[in-house]
Amino acid sequence: MIIPPHIPVYGDLSYRGKCDREQLEQMSIIGRIRREYPDSYGLIVLHPRNEGLKERGQFSAVMRHNAEGMCKGAADVIIPSRKSFVCEVKRRNPTLSQLAPEQIEFLTAAQKAGAFVCVALGAVAAWEGFCEWVKEVES
Repeated sequence: MIIPPHIPVYGDLSYRGKCDREQLEQMSIIGRIRREYPDSYGLIVLHPRNEGLKERGQFSAVMRHNAEGMCKGAADVIIPSRKSFVCEVKRRNPTLSQLAPEQIEFLTAAQKAGAFVCVALGAVAAWEGFCEWVKEVES
């Protein structure tokens, strides 16, 4: 996986073992944020659903979703705040995931807008990034 140097990475880029699929990693980090911060960040953490629409959807539905605000390349975990948390979750083994050009573009734009941006290799790594973000926004 090629990650531009301006985007921080949490996790071990050299790990090559077995690991969960991206969807499970994503569910794990969102679930943990909701459990541990039920009255704050857990209420506003979100995942914009963008995947699979073109494979299963009709052209007119895809066009409507784009008009409604679907954003190609949007990160997996977003928490809006004065300094938003924007995290793209990938599999723990980076050879089993790809970072699409649209995802890089989204992360770069969010970073330029002032967001805390990262790529996380698994849910544990995403939690590390989240905790660093919490320190920043709560200090």
